[in-house]
Order: sequence, then structure tokens, then C-alpha cells
Amino acid sequence: MPRRPAVRTAGYDRRVGSRRRKPERFFNRELSWLDFNERVAALAEDPAQPLLERAKFCAIFSSNLDEFFQVRVAGLKDQVAAGVVTASPDGRNATQQLFDIRERVEALVGRQQRAFIAQLVPQLAAADVHLLTWSDLDRDERKALSEEFIERIFPVLTPLAVDPSHPFPYISDLSLNLAVVVRRPDDGEERFARVKVPPLLPRFVAVNGSNRFVPVDQVIEAHVGFLFPGMEIVSSSTFRVTRNADLTLEEEEADDLLAAVEMELRRRRFQGAVRLEVSAGMPAEVLELLVTELELDHDDVYVWKAPLDLTGLWTVAAIDRPDLKHEPVNWSVEPRLFDLNSDETNDVFRIIRRADVLVHHPYVSFASSVEAFIAQAAADPRVLALKMTLYRTSGDSPIVASLIRAAEEGKQVVALVELKARFDERANIGWARRLEEAGVHVVYGLVGLKTHGKVVLVVRDDPDRLRRYCHVGTGNYNSRTARMYEDLGLFTADPAVGNDLIDLFNFLTGFGYEPEFSRLLVAPHELRGAMLRLIDGERRAGPQGRIVLKMNSLVDREIIEALYAASGAGAQIDLIVRGICCLVPGVPGQSKHIRVRSLVGRYLEHSRIFHFANGDGEGQPLWYLGSADLMPRNLDRRVEVLASVTDPQLQERLQQIIDVNLADDTLAWTLGPGGEWRRVTGGTVETHVRLHDLTADRSPSR
Repeated sequence: MPRRPAVRTAGYDRRVGSRRRKPERFFNRELSWLDFNERVAALAEDPAQPLLERAKFCAIFSSNLDEFFQVRVAGLKDQVAAGVVTASPDGRNATQQLFDIRERVEALVGRQQRAFIAQLVPQLAAADVHLLTWSDLDRDERKALSEEFIERIFPVLTPLAVDPSHPFPYISDLSLNLAVVVRRPDDGEERFARVKVPPLLPRFVAVNGSNRFVPVDQVIEAHVGFLFPGMEIVSSSTFRVTRNADLTLEEEEADDLLAAVEMELRRRRFQGAVRLEVSAGMPAEVLELLVTELELDHDDVYVWKAPLDLTGLWTVAAIDRPDLKHEPVNWSVEPRLFDLNSDETNDVFRIIRRADVLVHHPYVSFASSVEAFIAQAAADPRVLALKMTLYRTSGDSPIVASLIRAAEEGKQVVALVELKARFDERANIGWARRLEEAGVHVVYGLVGLKTHGKVVLVVRDDPDRLRRYCHVGTGNYNSRTARMYEDLGLFTADPAVGNDLIDLFNFLTGFGYEPEFSRLLVAPHELRGAMLRLIDGERRAGPQGRIVLKMNSLVDREIIEALYAASGAGAQIDLIVRGICCLVPGVPGQSKHIRVRSLVGRYLEHSRIFHFANGDGEGQPLWYLGSADLMPRNLDRRVEVLASVTDPQLQERLQQIIDVNLADDTLAWTLGPGGEWRRVTGGTVETHVRLHDLTADRSPSR
């Protein structure tokens, strides 16, 4: 396959994956994201992780990379096609970024393949979990899989020939396929055909229901002659195509947003290809045909010695081998919500009236807190209205069921469903229709903005007066991800928060200018300015300034410049950034007092916490939690909500979480001024501190 000339522009050494650039003012957004996925890959290699957890991290790495190509690489390719020459804040144009991404991804994919072939496969085999090839099977096993092929696989396969009367078939996004070349015995003429592996088939087929697995494409390849009777099989190779999957929608021109999103989803199936993955040994003429027909070039091709699409390792990781997994977590109940599981009372409203409640998922059960709150609101005859945002929710959502019940009970129920939540658009359309049929008022948000905030408002006619009970969270109302994502939620009956949420929902569902808020910071109109003012307050405090920001991503240039200014004045700044970080820390004269760390482990770090030691200008600290990262899209193109946490005990709880994040020496990585991420290993505390050992029973309660 033709290769690029060995020209270095990315600042990466392909052999070791480390940057060689001098310190800059901004790191590249896309390369920083790839750094994050490298930290995920490191967990797949980590001998301290249980083996099936390592297989899971290998699957997560692959899934992350798929989405990166579907969205980020696709967007850069669109820029190149449109002739956009604007440089990113770090000085790269789209063409340069694609070049750098190619180098970096090739190194990462090579690393993942080596980890899979040289580490995972033999170590799992030693634990009696076998990831095999067809040639590894004995006679009886091949016979068993042949019978399964005839019975369950062959009937769902469809070979598609390519010849003058059959054009090259459409290859769907992320589908697994066989490229087959057959020869007619009578005249020796060769033809190409494509066989799609239906997604309903498991990626790895279990042999006789055992813990011995073979890639499904190898099972098909061993029997491909059944699909082409009378023909000679010349070659058979596996390939996979990634397409542009970003949804582009002109909302201003859409009379019906629901119908417009559905139409755009249908169009997305036919978006252009951005990546071609092929198995090693694919004949050159077959590769050339695929590259030509998919309108790609050879720089878009990635060759695999390991099986393609290792996202299929989720199936292997799900087998019943608890000895090869993390010990199960016994989800706890937040101490302030203990009454929810009491036989004497189930009055969540009485508990929230008594004091604000902070819940930390997944250590605190999502079912016993958020879902219980919404379920009780739906059933309580004193509740008059229930309003909430839904960005992503699970397929068997108890929350949606509670909203439907509330509507059936005659309550005023409003669900603001974000139809444009990437990759959940189709599911959200389904929920929206189901809710509308039950009588829920379904709203699709504001034109041009995604509603990403996580809020619930319950209006209740208490015996003494009408009250508003609120929940503001950092994570989606999704019971499945709540078991895997680290998130926070604040329950409060504070009238100021309740009034803020009433104004917010009226703004989102009606007409008018965004109101002034008391306890909330809301994007897009207020959050950016508020963040800049708070950062500047710490700058003015000089060496007494202190900022701690925990988030998923830090990209926004204006925010980064403000942090640089605060550092220059002597303020101490700790940034806990799980994913993308474009800020360059530790540079004298620029960011000397800024430290950046990232934690990657068993749970996806997803909560956002913002702390300013002099936040009110009088030395009183401010704490916020909510849905927003510090990225242009969150600050300018989304409805985001942060809530201030004023209860001293809950502030202490947030401080505990931050302290453990900053002390962790097992899951943590630190970012250097040259862009290198280094794993923290011992030395900071006498014994290993693991963030994920933090449980609710460590927190204060009343």
C-alpha cells in the first residue's frame, strides 16, 4: 500500500508516541483527545486490572476511536473539502491536523493490536478464556461451528456481486464485511462480491457455548463457498468502513423538528466514508477497488493483524467469570436519603426540606435517589407539576415510566427532550412520541442550541405552602450509565433555586429573553461571563487565589487565557480534566502555577465541579456543580446549568472528592508542558489512594 513520505509535522515520535514539540500556548484539541484514548489503551495493558476488565477497556478504546472518526475526522475532512484554511488555536489547519491524526492513530492502533495479540490473548488463555482463530480449532470444534453456520448464520447472509449489471453496493457505517473474489471454473473470469456480516450476529462466536471464541468473520470465511456454489474462491478478506455520522440540521428552516431529525438520520446513512479498516493480507487489487469505490485514498486505510472491530470484546467481557472482573460494588444509599429505604417512611420531600442532599454516583445508588425522587413525585397526590430535561436516557427507563404515570395522574408534566443528542437521536425520537401519546408536554428546546443541562423541577402543594423541589446534576438521567459514570447530583428545596428553574423552563418552553438567575449559572448567555469573572476574582487575590476545576474537557481559548492570567498573578490552580486539555501547564511566565491531571479507571469520570476560594469577593468560597465543560460548544451553543452548593457540609463533601482526586496515585496521570502525560505511581501518599474507593459512607450526614 502506498505510504506517505516520512515528514514530521505532528510533534509526535511514532515509535514511542511522545511529543517532541517545545512548549506552546495551546495544545491541539484532536491530538489531546487521542492522548485521552491512549490513557484508555494503557488500562487495557495494565496488569493490575482484572483480565476481562482489560478486554473491556480494549473495546472502549475501539468504540472511542470509531466516534472520533465519525465526528472529528469527518469534520476536518469537510473543512478541507470546503477549502477552509482557518487554523486551530495551536496553529494547524485542517490538512495538517489530518496528517498528524493519521500518524498518531496508526501508532495507537499498532499499540492496541500488540496488546491484544501479545498480552490479552495468551493471558486470557492461561485463565481458560480462549480467543482463537479458525485454524486453532480441533476437528470436533470445527464440526460444531459448521453446524452452527448452516443453522444460524448462513440463512441471514446475502452475497452482493459486483459486475456490469450489479453496481458496487453501499457499505453501511461501521459494518463488518467480507471482500470475496471468486473465479468461474469454465473461463477463469474473476468477480468481486461483498458479504455483510449482519450486526445481529455476535462479533465473537462461542464454541459449543464455552469460553472459547472465534471471530464470526472467520467462521463465515471458512464456509464462504456455500454462498457461491460452483465458483472457486480466490480470496476472502475482512473490511470495515467508517462514515461521517455527524448530524447537520438547519433548524431555522424546519417546520417540524421531529420530522427534520428523522430525515437527517436517514441521510446520515449515506454520508461519505472517512476510514477503511482491512485485514492484513488483503490482495492489493481488492484494496484498490475498495479505496476507489469508497472515494478514499490510502491515507484513510488502516491494516489490522488483530480482528477488526474489537468493540466486540464487550461480549467476551460479559461472560460469567467473576474471578476475572472487578469485585461487584454494593451500591450504598446516601445517608441523608436513608429514609427512602425505611419501612417507616418514604417521604423524600420531607428529607429535602430538612437539608440539601448531595448524591455521588455510582457510589450512591441512582435508583434509590434520582429515580426514587421522580417516582415519588409521579405518585404523590400533592405534586402539581413535574418538569425535567432528557438528553440521553436508557432503553428501559424507569424515569420515562414515571413521567408517563404522572401525566396519567393528571399532573402538569413537561419533558424537554433533546432530539439532537449525538447517536441517541433515534432513541430520543421514540421516547418523545411515547411521552406525547401519554399526555406529556414534550418540548424540543431552542433553535440552534442543544439543551444539555440536567435538571428536574417538582412543584408540590405542601401543607404549609407551595414548594419547589429541585435536582441539578452533572450526568444524564440514564439508569444504565449511572452505574458506570461518576456523577454528582444536588437535591434542594431552596426557593431561590426553585424560582430559577421555573424561569428556566418558561424560557425554554416559551418566548422571551433569558432571565436573571440567582443560584444558577446558565449557558449560553451567562455562564461564560460568570466563569471569566470568577477566574479574574482569583487573579485579583494574587497568591491567595485558589481555583480547582474538575471537568471532562478544557478547550475554550478565552477561559484558558484567563487561567494563564490568574496563574501569572500567583493564584494556585488545579485542573482535573478527564479528556481533552488544550491548556499548557507548568510553563514559567505563562502557567507556572497550573497543574493538570486526568483520572481514568473503572468508572468514567463525568462530574463537573468548579471551586473558587474567593468567589464572592469577600474571601468566602464558591462551589458549583453541573453539566458544562469549558468548551466553546458548552459555553456558546448549548443550554447548560450549574448550581451553587451553599450547604457547608455539602461543600465539605465536594472538598473530600477534590482531595481524593488530587491525592490519587493509582488512576491519575499528570500533563507536562511538552504535552507528555505521565502516570502517577506512588510517592504522594503512604498507601495507594484510589478515587474509586470513595463511597457514600465517607461523607458527612445529618
